[in-house]
Amino acid sequence: MARVELQPAYVLHRRAYRDSSMLVEAFSAEHGRVSLVARGGNRRARGGSMAALLQPFVPLLLSWSGRAELKTLGRAEIAGGQHRLAGTRLYSGLYLNELLMRLLHRHDPHPQLFATYSTALCALAGAAAVDTTLRRFELGLLDELGYRVELTADGRSGQAIAPGAWYRFDHDHGLVCVDDPVQYAGRSYRGTEVLSMAEGDFLGAARLPARALLREVLAVHLGEAPLRSRDLFGATGGRVGGEHAEPDPAPGDSRS
Repeated sequence: MARVELQPAYVLHRRAYRDSSMLVEAFSAEHGRVSLVARGGNRRARGGSMAALLQPFVPLLLSWSGRAELKTLGRAEIAGGQHRLAGTRLYSGLYLNELLMRLLHRHDPHPQLFATYSTALCALAGAAAVDTTLRRFELGLLDELGYRVELTADGRSGQAIAPGAWYRFDHDHGLVCVDDPVQYAGRSYRGTEVLSMAEGDFLGAARLPARALLREVLAVHLGEAPLRSRDLFGATGGRVGGEHAEPDPAPGDSRS
């Protein structure tokens, strides 16, 4: 791949590079995650710097070239309005970006995931429930990467999820029925909760169980390194913009 022209993309992360350039990790529609160097990206120019354009949550059209792993950014244009996020929604957006940074391989195309990510940003910028938005994205991400979470059947027996039964997450089989949920305190899920998740209901009684289950599943693939977006939120003391905000806990946190 020598040259790519005006590819729909979002900036996931950026940092200064040498004297006046920037290193940019972008998520593109047709080429997946790509690493770009924006030469002179931090240099002030007439009309502002490239840094003002290469912001997270802004729909962009990016052009790049090069055969090495690190490509050279040639052109950047805004492709739509910025998804303006604040408070919990801002940290939720950073959480989505970090998941993509941690779980996507470079140059592995995921056009459906790109669309799912765009939809999630629109939802976070609007009035949609944060929990619902995050759970849908997490499930879509896992499905796209080949780690589908089956919410309608026992992963070991194949029997349909029973409302009155209890289930735990098994790394090899998915959700499996347990006889003694007390043995898996904080890591077991009622059948009614699982069926609510299967129907896309991530609020009400299923809210905390859904968060806990997805943390368990993601932790398998994220490893032990903590999510920095969670640390950043913790630094605010749970208060953003004068309102108490409850973040989406990082995988591995307690359900309670």
